[in-house]
Amino acid sequence: MPIQRRFIIAPSLARLIRKERGGERVIEGYFPDQPGRCTYVQIVETRSSLILETGGNGVPEERTDLPPAHAQALLAVSQGQVEYLRTGLSIGSHEIQVLHFIRPGTLDLVALTNAPEDGQDLPPLPWFGPEVSAEPAYPRRRVALEGAPDARDVDVTNGALNHLLDLLEDRFSTWPGPHEVMISDTSAADVTPRPKAPVPEPEPEVDEEIDKLGIEDEVIRELARSLQPRQR
Repeated sequence: MPIQRRFIIAPSLARLIRKERGGERVIEGYFPDQPGRCTYVQIVETRSSLILETGGNGVPEERTDLPPAHAQALLAVSQGQVEYLRTGLSIGSHEIQVLHFIRPGTLDLVALTNAPEDGQDLPPLPWFGPEVSAEPAYPRRRVALEGAPDARDVDVTNGALNHLLDLLEDRFSTWPGPHEVMISDTSAADVTPRPKAPVPEPEPEVDEEIDKLGIEDEVIRELARSLQPRQR
């Protein structure tokens, strides 16, 4: 069964992804819990579905298409709702979903679904923040019913930004391994700084007061000579 992993990302990076790749608006309404199953109605742009999940892994198991009017009626009687913008990215066969939650609170997440053969060995990409897969507050259902968790600060490094830009420019065909991720994340720190140009030493300052006095003395002497009576 697929495993869904979640990571927090910096809001600035999520905004950059939406600017470059756009996104689709998703509204979901969740119904009361039942043992081992989760049911919710989902409206994606003009598509509406009733979805059944089992196993608690956040991956849809059964989906039934609904007319828009029926979906809106179910949404109105749901126990809790969530609205977000979803942007899809991919590296090879691996799909990445970037989720920007609008209500009931602001939150930016990355959702990564691994096939069973992948396990959980895919290294996080440098622009991923802390992993919150095991934290109960971050599934969409919990956000809909209990609100978005408190925002966390996520540092954005030069290596992380460069790696994301490479992905947005389709420069990856396979998921980078741990060593490649490490190099990407530390590349900015490994660049040897250019030697600074020598700063010229300042010239010795001229004593302006002394120079000024010398000029005044010369003017006074010239004035005194001009006032002396001429000898006949």
